[in-house]
Amino acid sequence: MKITTTALLLTLSASASAFAPSSSRQSLTISTKLASTVEKTTPERTAPDAGWEPDWEGRTGLSPEEFMKSDMKKDDLSGMWECPLTKWDSEGIDIRQAQKEASKQPHCPLEVRASPADNAMGAEYFTKNREKLRAELVKYGAIWFRGFDLMKSVSGNREMHEAMGLDPCLDPLHSSGLRKFASERDALYEEVNKPSLRGHYIGLHSESTAKRTAAYAAFVCFQKATEGGGRFLVADGAAILAELKTETIEKLYNRQIRISVSNLDIPPSFPGPIKEAIKKLVDVAVAPKFDMDLEMIYESDGKPGRLQAVETAESPINRHPVTGLPVFFSNIHNHARKLRDRRPCGVPEVGMTEVFYADSMDPLDLEVCQEIKRASEKHITALSMEPGDVLLVDNYRALHGRDVFQGDRFHAVTWFTWDQNEEWRGDERRIVEKNAFNQAINGMMDWLPKDFESDQS
Repeated sequence: MKITTTALLLTLSASASAFAPSSSRQSLTISTKLASTVEKTTPERTAPDAGWEPDWEGRTGLSPEEFMKSDMKKDDLSGMWECPLTKWDSEGIDIRQAQKEASKQPHCPLEVRASPADNAMGAEYFTKNREKLRAELVKYGAIWFRGFDLMKSVSGNREMHEAMGLDPCLDPLHSSGLRKFASERDALYEEVNKPSLRGHYIGLHSESTAKRTAAYAAFVCFQKATEGGGRFLVADGAAILAELKTETIEKLYNRQIRISVSNLDIPPSFPGPIKEAIKKLVDVAVAPKFDMDLEMIYESDGKPGRLQAVETAESPINRHPVTGLPVFFSNIHNHARKLRDRRPCGVPEVGMTEVFYADSMDPLDLEVCQEIKRASEKHITALSMEPGDVLLVDNYRALHGRDVFQGDRFHAVTWFTWDQNEEWRGDERRIVEKNAFNQAINGMMDWLPKDFESDQS
């Protein structure tokens, strides 16, 4: 059997999105309709829990025509900074001592509610209170700005973060093609608003890969879900670390983890040389598109013929780059297959993720996954974000996610680099001319039907 390199390239290039990370690393391609590879029987799906659910207040916003307006007098930010490299400092952590330190931290997020006087100040409120607010961001891990009129529009949201002195950067997965801009000139990305994924629960994660991590983020609501749901989730990585059973987090820390971000199912009957040729081609032609350190591995999850893109080993605990505080810094809650198979999930099989012990490449056992779920969801605040609300997040401290929703919803996010540390920021800037792959993949994704459902379990 002979397969030419050209033929393979054409096939794999057309399916490049198969190796795009899911949820915050989402892969949106047609379902392969495979049964779950980790469960002998289909698990029951139930909605995840949350520790706090603030009430909705019924505040109204602007029309899409109004809130999408950009201030054309301002500079174009499309040549923003590249997302900075991940700051790892995870060696030699005393787990029990780290849990004691983590337990002393205040509740995340801090709520800052606008008064009539605050709203009358507009952007000046953020200029005047910049130092205080940025210190509180480090202290609490996230700030929920609630009831501010300024951020009801794209232009006002930009005024806010410029007044705060924040410096935009690319999403860590921008090169994958899965990150669509809401307003490119304002460095504003769309969140996961696509109707095809409104029935998909996005678990807790930092906007991070083993290679790149944004320093901060500002999530803004322009339009809440029109028919219900869509709460934005946030939880403190320090609180989760303190909450986890010591034996569980010690096990994860000592063994470390690896995350598979996508699957490509090759017919098991293919001869070994052909499978290796496909693996090599994916490694050379497709994987580099995602700016991640990936290893192509066959059948890690036991599925015959399955080629998985797996990140390098990483610690589930990391010291905060600024404070030195050890926190739970891991996307396990979002990526563990045993958790995804037990909650609302709209990701096709090709984009289903898994988390492995790095020392053996065995998937995390159910008991560990359930403890991650318990500790994480106990500390989730399921925010009732309404037009003008912004959640400012320290991406090394707090994790975020999103509940399912009905109807239409429009939230957006700007990522930020290290504005006060040039060495950590680096000197890479976005090359706008190399954006064709991003635009092509987003165009393919927009063809997905509303209420897309995978059939993976």
